[in-house]
Amino acid sequence: MRIVACLNGDRLPGAHPTLPVSAEQVAADAEAVVAAGATGIHVHPRDGRGEQSLEPQVVAPLLERLRAAVPGVPISVTTALTAEPDPWRRFDLVQRWGALPDSATVNLHEPGAIEVARLLADRRVPVEAGLRDVNAARILVASGIAEEFSSVLVEPEEPEVRGALDQAARIGAVLERAGLADLPRMLHGAEETAWPLLDAAVAEGLDVRIGLEDTLRSPDGAETDGNAALVTLAVARLPER
Repeated sequence: MRIVACLNGDRLPGAHPTLPVSAEQVAADAEAVVAAGATGIHVHPRDGRGEQSLEPQVVAPLLERLRAAVPGVPISVTTALTAEPDPWRRFDLVQRWGALPDSATVNLHEPGAIEVARLLADRRVPVEAGLRDVNAARILVASGIAEEFSSVLVEPEEPEVRGALDQAARIGAVLERAGLADLPRMLHGAEETAWPLLDAAVAEGLDVRIGLEDTLRSPDGAETDGNAALVTLAVARLPER
C-alpha cells in the first residue's frame, strides 16, 4: 500500500501556517513526511511569487532539492490546469521539462488531458489518471491508451461522504467492466471527505494519500500541525505492515 503525502496542492500561500511553498520548504516537509511513514510525495511546484507553475525552470530545481532531501522516494508532480490554465501552453511546458518526475498526475476531465498523457508516456514518465467522476473514467477507457497509465487516482469531488463513496463505487465499476480492475488504484477525498475516504481506501486495500492539499484538519476536526502530523495520523489508521 502506497502512502503518498500531498504537500501543498493549489492552496494559496498562508492557507495554513506550515503550507510549504518554496522549494526549500517543500524539501524540508518531504523529509518530515517520509520520516513519519510516507512512501511517496506529490507536489504542485511554485514559482518565486508562490504561484503554481509548470515552467521547466521551476520544476527542475524543485525535483533536484526533493531528490537530495528524500533520495529514492518517488516524486509525483501535478499537470492540473490550476497550475497552467491554457491547455496548449501546458503541453508546451511539459514538453520542455528537462528534469522529469517519477510520475505525473493528469486529470482526465480537463481539456487536453489525453494529449498530455500521451506526451508523458512518450517521455517514459509514468502517468497517474485523475478520475473525479464516471465521465472521467469513461474518457480513460475510450482513450485507447489506458495501458500507458501506471495507476488511477479515484478522487470524487462530492462534498459529502456518502456521495463521494457512491461516486467512487461507480468509477470502480466502469474500470472493472473495461478490464482495468488490476490497474493500481488510489482513493482519496478532500476536506470533509478526506479522512472517511482514507479509511475506505484502507478497508479496500487501496493506496492512500493525505496532506495539506486534501485537508487542513485532523480526524477530530482540529487544525493539524502540518503534513507530517497528517501522515502520522494516517499511518496509525493502517493495518500493521
